[in-house]
Amino acid sequence: MDEAQQRTIDMVQTALEMEEKGKAFYDKAITECSNELGNDIFTKLRDDELVHVERIKDIVADLTGGKGWTDSWKTHQPDHEDLGTVFRQLAEKHGKNIVASTGDIEALAVGIDFEQKTVTFYQEALARAEDVMERAFVEQMIEEEKGHHRVLSDMKLYLEHPETWFSEHEHQHLDGA
Repeated sequence: MDEAQQRTIDMVQTALEMEEKGKAFYDKAITECSNELGNDIFTKLRDDELVHVERIKDIVADLTGGKGWTDSWKTHQPDHEDLGTVFRQLAEKHGKNIVASTGDIEALAVGIDFEQKTVTFYQEALARAEDVMERAFVEQMIEEEKGHHRVLSDMKLYLEHPETWFSEHEHQHLDGA
């Protein structure tokens, strides 16, 4: 095995560990979350992490099995629409009168930090990626992890300052028009 192949295998194994940690974090957040909205979002994020784990396991099997990069990972896709859209719909359903515990806000802060570290990891991996399919995988992961970061940041703002969140997302004008 040459240096590039080993680098790639190391990258996907590290990615697998990170995604498994993300799944475990969201599993815990689901059980500890005190509001329905957070529970719904944490569940969707956990499910995305499960997709990521399965995707990466396929890649590891291909790479360690001597196949190299294939597109088998593309069969593992999240089964929901854009998380931002999902969150906006749920936030509108719950309105401005949602109550979040300190633990919920802390979980969001940890999740935001974790997702940012994951984005950074994949961006660094993209800079070293040589294979076209590897680049496609890493770009997909960056896009999905950035989506996780955005939805967690959005949810944190919503739970801490619902009026501000609604003002920003309803694009209201000061004159009420």
